[in-house]
Order: sequence, then structure tokens, then C-alpha cells
Amino acid sequence: MNPITVLLAEDHTIVREGLRKMLELEGGFEIVGEAQDGRQAVAQAQKLQPDVVLMDIAMPLLNGLEALRQIIHVRPTAKVLMLSAHSDDAYVKNAVESGASGFLLKQTSSHDVCRAIREIHAGKTCFTAAVAKRLNHHRLKSRSRGELYSKKDADILSSREMEVLQLIAEGKANKESAEVLHISVKTVEKHRQSLMDKLNIHDTAGLTRHAIATGIIESSVQVTIV
Repeated sequence: MNPITVLLAEDHTIVREGLRKMLELEGGFEIVGEAQDGRQAVAQAQKLQPDVVLMDIAMPLLNGLEALRQIIHVRPTAKVLMLSAHSDDAYVKNAVESGASGFLLKQTSSHDVCRAIREIHAGKTCFTAAVAKRLNHHRLKSRSRGELYSKKDADILSSREMEVLQLIAEGKANKESAEVLHISVKTVEKHRQSLMDKLNIHDTAGLTRHAIATGIIESSVQVTIV
């Protein structure tokens, strides 16, 4: 039986090494690559064609949610299992709506992580018990009230605008963002103005708060708001 090929996307080296060791000891998995940020994760997923991507939701340069959307685009058959230290509604809802096959908290046991990878590889979904309970609760609540989901950022903003939004929230100036994205400063300014108009938010502090509230970056990320 062929091993399940896995791409590890986690910015903390010690956590990434721990995940690799865990899967190697379990057996039945082949680690085909590692990524330290979201942009690397997308490139590696396209190049290496893994069966499963095990990815942290809080990643530098390109957050796990936007990386997830881009991976699904370039590698439609890939299964993405998200990891997070938080189970905030915004993180979970955005991950599920963006195509994640599973969502686990980092407190999950190694046995359950391995089981989850096997289950999503087999076409199932897998969520930490607390996350699954909350998802079901919100679905039932929405149905009972006849509510419709409001449009999420992924429906309103382009992929590039999402990238610019994250870089702004991480405190990067237009020139720095241009260097990261390999585009001109003028193009960054154009995307910045466009996302401000679409979100009706017209200052950096507001954009940063929006990025935190919607799970684009974690609230623990140190940013300067002026």
C-alpha cells in the first residue's frame, strides 16, 4: 500500500520537526516537503502534488486561509488539514468555507492527527470535537432563523488584495509589500485603495482590526496601530 504523501506547512521549526518525527514514527506517511510560510506552501503544493497538506492557520507573508484557497486552486485534488492554537468562529468558518477537509487544534494528540490525515485522504472530513460541535450549532441556528451567510472576504476581495491586506496588517509598508509580492509600489497602492473601497475601511488601523476579526492574522501578532 502506497504511503500518504504529506506537505508540512508550519512557520515554527520546532513544531514542524515534531510533526515530521510523529508521522515518521507512525508509518504509512511520506513527508514530501516542508514550508515555512504560506507562499512557500502554495508553491510546494503545486510542485510536489501531495495527497495531504497539514497547515498552520497562522503563517507569515500569506496566512493559512488564503494559502488554502490558492492550494485548492492549483491542486484541486489535495486535501488540506488545518491546525490552529485557536478555535475562534472566524477561523473555523473561513477555513471550512475555503475548502479545508479538517480543522484540528494544536492540543490534539499525535494519534488523532494521524487518524485525521488518513480520514481526509479517504475523502472524509475531520474536526476536533469542540470545533465540530460549534459548527453544527451554528448551522442549526442559521437554518432555524432562515439566515443566509454574509459574503466573506474571499468573495469580495481578489487573491492579491487578500495578500496585500495581510501584509498591511503585519505592519509592512507599501515598498516592503511590493518586494514580497514582486510587484511595483504603484500596484500595491492600487490594490490597497481597492480593498479599502470594497471593505469601506479607510485607515491602516481599521484594516488591521478587520484582519484580526476575520482570522486573516491572529490577534497575538504584534502590529502597530496608529
